[in-house]
Amino acid sequence: MPPLWQANGCSVISPVAAGPPLLVTLVAVSRLLRSATHLYDRMALRWEGTRCWPRVGSALVITFLAALVAIERRRRHLLPAAFSALVPENHFYAVNLAFSLLLLVEVVSLVFTLASSVAISVGKQLEIFSLILLRETFKQFTAFPEPVTWSAVAPHIPAMLADMTGALAVFALLAFYYRAQRHQAITPSREDQESFVATKKLIALALLGLFAAVGLHHSWVYLATGTTYGFFEVIYTVLILSDVLLVLVALRSSNRYWVVFRNSGFAATTVLVRLALVAPPILNAALGVAAACLALAFTLAYNTFSRTLHQG
Repeated sequence: MPPLWQANGCSVISPVAAGPPLLVTLVAVSRLLRSATHLYDRMALRWEGTRCWPRVGSALVITFLAALVAIERRRRHLLPAAFSALVPENHFYAVNLAFSLLLLVEVVSLVFTLASSVAISVGKQLEIFSLILLRETFKQFTAFPEPVTWSAVAPHIPAMLADMTGALAVFALLAFYYRAQRHQAITPSREDQESFVATKKLIALALLGLFAAVGLHHSWVYLATGTTYGFFEVIYTVLILSDVLLVLVALRSSNRYWVVFRNSGFAATTVLVRLALVAPPILNAALGVAAACLALAFTLAYNTFSRTLHQG
């Protein structure tokens, strides 16, 4: 590779090596990466700080209780007519809302794991999917009458058991997946590695902006029409595209076969999770477990391959 120019932790191709025509572009890229790194580091520090999570937890508790109160007032016809149409009558909608907001928090956490490790971010995707499966269990209750009767619940028992079992299986597989990680740099060059990390931070910030835009649009559609669309289906579609982008970006730092294969395999794992989100009950859990198994298998194969080459 051409010599690298490092500026405040962000490395790009040297202007001298690239030639005068590319000087302005390279300086702009360096400034963009430097600004993205600075902004990302500040946001990550605040998000992972000791003050953030108690506030997030308190907000979720307040939202859950407020939703319960609103639903009870709706059942007793105590809400203004303008709001009554937006508030459901089943108390389990409050559980669904709380889990949905928790998943949104986990999506933000996913963004802040991207820069540290591609493998950890894939694990975070599987964590979110396991919570989605658990949410689906509670979501089934929103279709049941209150008080709940066995005749209404019985037809849904197989799907609920599949979702809970699938979530548990993914949870257990993630323990082995995280234990198998070796977290080695994809390139021996310190400058290349810093450039790769800075680029991942820029991609993470772009993802955060996209996710916020999708969330705002989803909320606007619900308030305007009273309908919703597959929010997390859109999120995982974006994650597939970002995973493929990371595979291509990593080629700037390393074209080693086992690195490319592992990163491509992780992108394929995200594809399986995306399919699981739209699959029918029982099959969705099976696809999610298969995705977790594949992520673990790709990791073990990558570790074996790289270790064998290093020993050779």
